[in-house]
Amino acid sequence: MEKENKQCNEKDLFLEKLFQEYLPEKDNLIQMLNEIQEHYGYVPMHVQKELSEYLKIPMAEIYGVVTFYSRFSLEPQGKYKISVCLGTACFVKGSQKIMDRLTDRLKIEPGQTTKDGLFTIEQTRCVGACGLAPVFTVNGEVYGKASVQKLDQVLDELINKEKQNA
Repeated sequence: MEKENKQCNEKDLFLEKLFQEYLPEKDNLIQMLNEIQEHYGYVPMHVQKELSEYLKIPMAEIYGVVTFYSRFSLEPQGKYKISVCLGTACFVKGSQKIMDRLTDRLKIEPGQTTKDGLFTIEQTRCVGACGLAPVFTVNGEVYGKASVQKLDQVLDELINKEKQNA
């Protein structure tokens, strides 16, 4: 319970500081959402409510912005966000096998995060690297001409890195 109260107080302090940095103007919505996404790793509903009150913008409008831009998430994201391109060029060159291996290995589906909070899987339609197909990304870093073996290698490196830091 004490830990929850501490987290609540930290969140309140973050929002207090954020509201001091920005005037309560609608034009500041995207910048504020960016900072909220960076701080929490997603845009929690209670924060959307406080932002709505501060900026005097309806909740529906804030929710609309959060769900429109792929930059924002309504759910906590993993430390490592892995996206597999399933666009035509990547799909034809085998990206579905990479996605299947990823979901099998991490035991989650696209849009989900592992219970330990390390990995989130996403599927994308194009990352603009068709010449490197198939492609997957980890936190925006592109792995081109990918294979199931390359995915396993990258996952093993990330998992080992986390074990060493624990």
